Amino acid sequence: MAQHFLLSSKAKTLSLRSVFSMSEERAYAKFKRIRWISTKGRPVCPKCGSEKHWVLIADRKWKCSVAKCRTQFSVTSGTIFASRKLKFRKILEAIAIFTNGVLGVAALRLQREIKVEYKTAWVLAHKLREAMGIDNHDDFDELDGVVEVDGAVFGGKPKRIANDPVNWEGLRAASKAEQLAKKRLIVVVREREDEARDRPARVRTFHLSKEGDAVPIMRKLVKQGSIVHADEASQYDSLHGYFDTKRINHSKSYSDGIACTNQAESFFSRMRRAERGVYNSIGRGYTSYYASEMAWREENKRRPNGDLFGMILSNALASPISRRLKGYWQRQGSDNCADPDKAELIRALNLGR
Repeated sequence: MAQHFLLSSKAKTLSLRSVFSMSEERAYAKFKRIRWISTKGRPVCPKCGSEKHWVLIADRKWKCSVAKCRTQFSVTSGTIFASRKLKFRKILEAIAIFTNGVLGVAALRLQREIKVEYKTAWVLAHKLREAMGIDNHDDFDELDGVVEVDGAVFGGKPKRIANDPVNWEGLRAASKAEQLAKKRLIVVVREREDEARDRPARVRTFHLSKEGDAVPIMRKLVKQGSIVHADEASQYDSLHGYFDTKRINHSKSYSDGIACTNQAESFFSRMRRAERGVYNSIGRGYTSYYASEMAWREENKRRPNGDLFGMILSNALASPISRRLKGYWQRQGSDNCADPDKAELIRALNLGR
């Protein structure tokens, strides 16, 4: 029997000891190399792109010397880590721990591991999840070949019903209604791996109000001529007009030799295990963050953890300031109250524009 990749030596190219033993100077130098990889760590103005600058504070802050710019900046300016208060080494420690969590890492554990406040760990973890999502959504890249689509709901942890025999039925109905209101729908569109073309599997997730909203997204996301596999839900009926569509009736079987959505279900299985075993519950309004994280982990599950560590850090330094997480606990300058379903749908339909 073949050895599982995670048990092989190829999967383990990063140790926590190597990160935790870093000096602050080494951690800072790593940030510079990753942020400005094209100039080998030489600072570049984030506004005008010039390499000409003046050093302001002990090589930790610079000012662009271009007359029309004069922007002051640091290594984290304009990134998801902008206005950070944590030390660079502590951020790297958090990323290393987050990388090694195959099903993710809870903020409560991250808080204890790097000795920060829970609020700090919670926001930092969500910022890393947001950065993971840029691999899938920043550049429009059509899915091709055989593609599976399916939907599932997450969140809505049930509360314990009071032991009241007289009003039990009413309390049970109210609990179910409250649980249903907290649930959020995730639709996954997954391209199967194609070894003949050396094309790895790719996963795209969308936080939507109903599964039918996935049809216009797929018209933009999936290349014409692809084969689409879906279940018997009536909301997918219109897919037949755009793709060669195979349908599977899950009440009879999960695979009939023609149609199958098992790889989409595999993604939901990973996310369900993370919800129950790691996070305990997934908060409404942030379901898309967890889905992006699980999609990223699913796509890169055959990469060594050293590569994953570098990818997460690189994505974070390439991500713009998070409008939703900036000033989250102070409720200042953030977009915390935006309708997540509407925002996700608008973003998905604007892919490629």
